[in-house]
Amino acid sequence: MKKTLFTFLIIITCYTILGNTLSNVEIPKEAIRIRVIANSNSTYDQSIKKEVKEFVEQNMYTLLQDTTEITQAREKIKNELPLLEKEIGFLLKSKNYPFSYEVNFGYNYFPEKEYKGITYEEGIYESLVISLGEAKGDNWWCVLFPPLCLLEAEESTEVEYRSFVKEMIDKYFLN
Repeated sequence: MKKTLFTFLIIITCYTILGNTLSNVEIPKEAIRIRVIANSNSTYDQSIKKEVKEFVEQNMYTLLQDTTEITQAREKIKNELPLLEKEIGFLLKSKNYPFSYEVNFGYNYFPEKEYKGITYEEGIYESLVISLGEAKGDNWWCVLFPPLCLLEAEESTEVEYRSFVKEMIDKYFLN
């Protein structure tokens, strides 16, 4: 019984430490965000947002993959903006998208967002924002530099990270 209780306490301690470590992920102060805002929440507008998001994500990954300094990232993004705007225009035209769009690189407002148990505060952040139509729909955002979300663009398959300790606790003690 003592051995079981001791093992249980060790597992709980590890779970608590690992849980706190994983949930305290923060966006660096020197970061550039990216945001794509849909025209509305209609299925059509959300699917267009997703296509623009995937295009921009892949484009930015290629552009910034070897970039290590934020000043270098800023310069590359600024230089790429005219071409990026044109390519987004071509993409939207190929989808017969009937609304306007805007590409803005600068300081933009981001609302508060909770994601995977982490609350990201609202505020004005350096960012690349693509607004589609009236930009009144749900949006997608991530961190462009350092490339916290662009790594997903590199992968063709999804990767799921799991905690062995958490799985054991869930399986044997929480069911």
